Amino acid sequence: MTPTTTEAQRTELHKTIWRIANDLRGSVDGWDFKTYVLGMLFYRFISENLTAYLNRGEHAVGDTSFDYAHLDDAQAEFGREETVREKGFYILPSELFQNVRRNAPHDPNLNETLESIFKDIEGSALGHDSEGDLKGLFDDLDVNSSKLGNTVAKRNEKLVKLLDAIGELPLGNFGDNSIDLFGDAYEYLMQMYASQAGKSGGEYYTPQEVSEVLARITVAGKSSVNKVYDPAAGSGSLLLKFAKVLGTENVGGFYGQEINLTTFNLARINMFLHDVNYEKFSIAHGDTLLDPQHWDDEPFEAIVSNPPYSIKWEGDANPLLINDERFAPAGVLAPKSKADLAFTMHILSWLAVNGTAAIVEFPGVLYRGGAEAKIRKYLIDNNYVDAVIQLPPDLFFGTTIATCIIVLKKSKRDNSVLFLDASQQFTRVGNKNRLTSKHQQFVLDTLAAREDVAHMAALVGNDAIGDNDYNIAVSSYVEAEDTREEVDIVELNAEIAQIVARQAELRTSIDAIVADLEGGTE
Repeated sequence: MTPTTTEAQRTELHKTIWRIANDLRGSVDGWDFKTYVLGMLFYRFISENLTAYLNRGEHAVGDTSFDYAHLDDAQAEFGREETVREKGFYILPSELFQNVRRNAPHDPNLNETLESIFKDIEGSALGHDSEGDLKGLFDDLDVNSSKLGNTVAKRNEKLVKLLDAIGELPLGNFGDNSIDLFGDAYEYLMQMYASQAGKSGGEYYTPQEVSEVLARITVAGKSSVNKVYDPAAGSGSLLLKFAKVLGTENVGGFYGQEINLTTFNLARINMFLHDVNYEKFSIAHGDTLLDPQHWDDEPFEAIVSNPPYSIKWEGDANPLLINDERFAPAGVLAPKSKADLAFTMHILSWLAVNGTAAIVEFPGVLYRGGAEAKIRKYLIDNNYVDAVIQLPPDLFFGTTIATCIIVLKKSKRDNSVLFLDASQQFTRVGNKNRLTSKHQQFVLDTLAAREDVAHMAALVGNDAIGDNDYNIAVSSYVEAEDTREEVDIVELNAEIAQIVARQAELRTSIDAIVADLEGGTE
């Protein structure tokens, strides 16, 4: 397939998604309705994924006419155990998306049919390694919700439209390009809903180009990594960038934790939709700061994160936290009203000796005093801060703040921090600023060179940072270019003198004309 064909398909796909999202939404708030569109997209994906997998196996042993979708349910049972071990789930032929969609207009109990199918799919993983990865995945796709309609008939009517709309998405033949298109459809939907939902939706969605630059920073110079991790995983888009940057086969595992239940479900669905199978990912639900779920999996070679900005946490109100091995080394906890550096300390603790972490941070953490200054002192004195990057404003959904990236390493080649001003590296697209591939490359090249660039980058020794009260704001070390036009003051004064003289001449002429006019009227 040529790149232009792929791009044309993607454009067509986006147009179709936009249309169905608006057509189907009706009285349902867009942000609420996303779970129905995304959930049904997932249902179609796993149905086609499983069918293609089983058909490929049978065709390989000579039965070229085999089509799992046309098999009788009773006959299909023979392959259940082996398939669940391999794929993590099982769907009987009658419960496949395409078969349910075909029968949907004639099924007066469609809501019950779908509810039963979703339970069966989750239930197929019971007792297997994939149980935790499938459990609750369809919880937010409530087919009996009054949001779909006030009566069963109205709800079913909406569900038929939803099945048809998702079924008609131009996703190609599964196994050709459809994995990319399914994942792309999901990401486009997430971005679309986040941009429309403002803060409520955008707070956990990181724009694709920011996700990509974070991933590329952490794997610079590497062709593979053992494990990647995000302690505030959101919809999982940051983690999945490693699959794009390195290839899924070159990432040992995808690990993350998310506190919001709906978002946790979306992240697991996102993994499946990008064809990251259950044994390659572990997304946990819970509060990373108080109840981290991956003690047995750390350390991680690459960590990326866009944690929530300046949220409240227990801090020193919980006497156990100061002794937690993640926070204890700094000798102080992040303030109760600002958990930003608690996430930073957690990430540092779980970072491998040969690893790199790239964290999007609220700018206040770079210069605020009190406990945060003491944590920065710990980070700088122990030479863990590799770089600080100032990003442009208005990159993220839900905020126009100019955020920054802190890059952490445990094994550095110098005792300095590279400060990089990338605040002008953007292109305005619609109502947001975007980091194009050119801007991303500028950031990566400047980090790799690790040397001073006038008005762009400064390599500053840790001692000098200490002398500046451990302030690590980029503007404290990189002088912004003065773009004002240089003025020759002598020449300017001469011009002003000429203007004043000319004004005097004009006044004299005007006075003479007025005097003549007044003399003529007497």
